[in-house]
Amino acid sequence: MVLQFIHDSKGNTTGVFIPIEDWLVLKSKYAELNQEELKSLKDLESWQKELLDDRVSDYYQNPYNVTDFNDTLKKIEKGL
Repeated sequence: MVLQFIHDSKGNTTGVFIPIEDWLVLKSKYAELNQEELKSLKDLESWQKELLDDRVSDYYQNPYNVTDFNDTLKKIEKGL
């Protein structure tokens, strides 16, 4: 499992990014993660749910049509 840690401007760790494949494995091992995920989805606005559903559907239809986050960030930084 390759985790990416998210830091604020002071270098403090504020979050972690888990690749979707790893997340799916974790959810299959720990049923309570599914429950937490469903609970958090109930708090979303309908437009947010639709957007997420569209993105997840697109991913499952085109799992190899993705861009690496770090590569994308480098391209953005070069353009600045």
